[in-house]
Amino acid sequence: MRRFFCWLLLSVLGFALVTACQYHPSPTILSRSQLPTADCRMVKHKLGETCIPTNPQRVVTLHTSILAHVLALGIKPIGSTYIQTLKNNFEIPPYLKPYLSDIQVLGGYNPNLESILHAKPDLIIGYDWETKVYPLLAQIAPTLLSEVHNNNDWRKSFQFVAEVLGRQEVAQQAWDRYYQRIAKLKTALGTRYQNQKISLLSISGGEIFSEVNGSFPDRILKDVGLSRPAAQNVNIVNNYMPIVEEELDKADGDILFVGMMTTGDRQKLADLKQKPLWQKLRAVQQDRVYPVDYMTWRGFNLLAADAIIDDLFKYLVNVH
Repeated sequence: MRRFFCWLLLSVLGFALVTACQYHPSPTILSRSQLPTADCRMVKHKLGETCIPTNPQRVVTLHTSILAHVLALGIKPIGSTYIQTLKNNFEIPPYLKPYLSDIQVLGGYNPNLESILHAKPDLIIGYDWETKVYPLLAQIAPTLLSEVHNNNDWRKSFQFVAEVLGRQEVAQQAWDRYYQRIAKLKTALGTRYQNQKISLLSISGGEIFSEVNGSFPDRILKDVGLSRPAAQNVNIVNNYMPIVEEELDKADGDILFVGMMTTGDRQKLADLKQKPLWQKLRAVQQDRVYPVDYMTWRGFNLLAADAIIDDLFKYLVNVH
């Protein structure tokens, strides 16, 4: 066993060294089929079939949205990738902070194979952009990769993770709670926003854009029964609409939520506030502009959705 561990560690390090120096697109790799036993079950995924533990105890996730899915299902992973990327480049979304104190950091955008090996996981769950390193991940532990789902399709990723973990009932309970909170919010709002338009604006890396029809926050707003401005209620690939400063009228609405995540983003907003076009926005004139966390409002998971509902209660119900 010790010899195998050393061999695998050398393989991981060698693979990491080679891929750091060059990149060659890899064909789809099928996972090795395993015979089911009393302690594992076969699960189909993007790269084939894998026999996974029936009751995994040491789960590793390969992105924070997968991490959030697993947390929403009542399981705390031992480690996850991408956390360090958030810490280095952005601000950790408030909804994730309470969970991260004892979750190991296992890489940034790319998984740290050596760290994952030392963590001794019994199950690894990620997205299919990890196809390139899948063969080595699969040697460390049973590894399942979901298709990348954003916006409308993030619900499919959540369902996939629930099926992998055998937690379909818990997933249904999580959805029930979401719709119960939506119903409670709708009751609290009554008809006061019936004829008002809710505008979404995000600032990231100096760019300004809006989440349009079908985006993660748009779906939540529409579940609540809130309407969007005509300029934002459009169908665009990736549900993402860039806005230049000369087109700030596209951000016009009765209420404006502005998503930011860095000091630079907040400075960009401060600069925008000095622009004449900004002063013409209805939400600005009515003092109904509210800052929100960018990473939360683009979270693509139920924990983030719950935090967005909290924001809607804060700014639309409890506002003075």
